[in-house]
Amino acid sequence: MLQQFQVSPKAGCQLLLDVVQAYSSGNRFYHTLEHVQAVLNSLESLKHHTENLPALQLAAWFHDVIYDTRAKDNEEKSAAYTVTALNQLGIPTDMIDNVAQIILDTKHHQATGNNRDSQIFLDADLAILGADDTEYRFYAQKIQREYSWMSREQYREGRTAILQQLLARETIYHLPEMAAKLEEKARRNIREELDMLGLDMGYCPFSKRREFAA
Repeated sequence: MLQQFQVSPKAGCQLLLDVVQAYSSGNRFYHTLEHVQAVLNSLESLKHHTENLPALQLAAWFHDVIYDTRAKDNEEKSAAYTVTALNQLGIPTDMIDNVAQIILDTKHHQATGNNRDSQIFLDADLAILGADDTEYRFYAQKIQREYSWMSREQYREGRTAILQQLLARETIYHLPEMAAKLEEKARRNIREELDMLGLDMGYCPFSKRREFAA
C-alpha cells in the first residue's frame, strides 16, 4: 500500500510493526488486527465508489491505532498519530488530511460535510452491525470485554445510549448498496442487543459514552 508513495522500505516496515503492536495490546478484544482486516475487506467490495482507495485503506489501518476505553479522545489522538507518522514517510499532504478527517469522523460515525470517502469508510466500519446472529453476538461480547473495568450498570447505560443513537438515524448506512444489504439486519441485531441489555441478567450477549464503540 505504501509502495506507491515511494516510502523507504525500512521506515514503512517500522511503522507497520508499531501499528501491529498497538492493535495487538492485551486490552483489545474487538478493535484488533482482525477488525482492521474486516474493514479492509469491506472497503475492497466498495472500491468502485471512490477514487481514493489508498486513503481509505490507510484510514483502516490507523483509525483505532490509539484505543483506550477510559479516554474520550481516541479519535483525535489516532488522527494526530496518523498525521505525524505519514508526514514522516513523505505521504502527500492532501492524502494525509483526508485520512485524518476520515478518522475524526469515526468519533460519532457522521461524515463531515457529506465527505464521500468518510461515508464509504463509516459504512465499512459499521458493517459488523449487519452480521449474522452468531458473529454479532461475538462482536457484542468483545466490546463488553473491552469495558470490563466498568460496573455492569455503567456499561448497560452507556452501550444502550450508543445503540439507541444508531437506531434513531434515518439510515445507519450512507450508501444505498450497504443499506439494501445490511440495514434491516443491523437494526434487528441492535434491537436484540438492546433487549438483552434491558433484561440485564448480568449482561452477556450470549445468555457514558466514553466510546462504547460501535
